[in-house]
Amino acid sequence: MYDIEENLKTLKNWIGESSNIVFFGGAGVSTESGIPDFRSTDGLYNQTYDYPPETILSHSFFRQKPDEFYKFYRDKMIYTDAEPNITHLKLAELEQKGKLKAVITQNIDGLHQKAGSKTVYELHGSVLRNYCMKCHKFYGIDAITSSTDIPLCSCGGTIKPDVVLYEEGLDNNIINASVDAISNADILIAGGTSLAVYPAAGLLQYYSGNRLVLVNKSATPLDSQADLLLQCPLGEVFSQI
Repeated sequence: MYDIEENLKTLKNWIGESSNIVFFGGAGVSTESGIPDFRSTDGLYNQTYDYPPETILSHSFFRQKPDEFYKFYRDKMIYTDAEPNITHLKLAELEQKGKLKAVITQNIDGLHQKAGSKTVYELHGSVLRNYCMKCHKFYGIDAITSSTDIPLCSCGGTIKPDVVLYEEGLDNNIINASVDAISNADILIAGGTSLAVYPAAGLLQYYSGNRLVLVNKSATPLDSQADLLLQCPLGEVFSQI
């Protein structure tokens, strides 16, 4: 019998006993900060644009129609006013207490760092970092938000967000650091993720412990492998930790 109160109690006990927790998070971590996810009924993939979001956010589309890419990117991928929610704040607190060793995130909003987390592995990059494709000069988010067309570097090159687009590979250094953290974790908490996006979701296979915790509002392909399952909003869980 699934008992959310009992499972919450177990999670609190596990956290109390551990000093090597790793958190693996997806879009559901930031929805409570007002940033829409991709796959829910009101998420990006269920809204109407001239092109599907998966197409717009692909490397080939970026190359072929950069003006359309930036129009969508500014409108739908940047949330400068978003603030960390209870989940971000509690994870930062657990790190400060020496319990949490790393946050591995599929999000690109920078909210974990804004909440105070130090060890954050951003699998898909960050909207806060941008660079010139020609001279590799670094730019902050203002370079994108303050421009109305294709953002250009002082050298004339295109400024590209440091985010992983469809058809692009993940950063090997980030992958290796994430694998290392997961492999050594006592507790692995996966939260706010459908565990349907690969290769990111495949990282969970490197966990060999017996305290895999899944926190997600809807079912995931790995529910049957979880040692502890909490099918509810993340805020509901972390507000009690």
